[in-house]
Amino acid sequence: MFKKGTKLYSILTGSCPKCHQESMYTNKNAYIISETLKLNERCSHCNTKYQIEPSFFYGAMYVSYAVGIAFAVAAFVISFLILKANLKITFISIVGTLVVFMPVIMRLSRNIWINFFMSYDKTLLKK
Repeated sequence: MFKKGTKLYSILTGSCPKCHQESMYTNKNAYIISETLKLNERCSHCNTKYQIEPSFFYGAMYVSYAVGIAFAVAAFVISFLILKANLKITFISIVGTLVVFMPVIMRLSRNIWINFFMSYDKTLLKK
């Protein structure tokens, strides 16, 4: 399920959606805020261009909304339903979760978005 050749692998690791050989990002650490969204121009292994067209990743904003909701629901379930916190603490935990995980949410959204349009190519393994 989480092996090279699956979209889930590319989404969770931020690797090239075509060959899965290298990271799309110039820095693998999402928490270096100035470099969170900096992409390599092309994959050095398969030469895939990541920015297909200008403003390509604007669509990732819609994905980001859904991913943010998923993180917020997870924070709600953990704090309110499992830990039995009151609503004020639950709200603070949701906001805190969204703030702390914002770089991860932004990268996951971009990874999901680009994987809508590109698929793994097994023939690139032989190169």
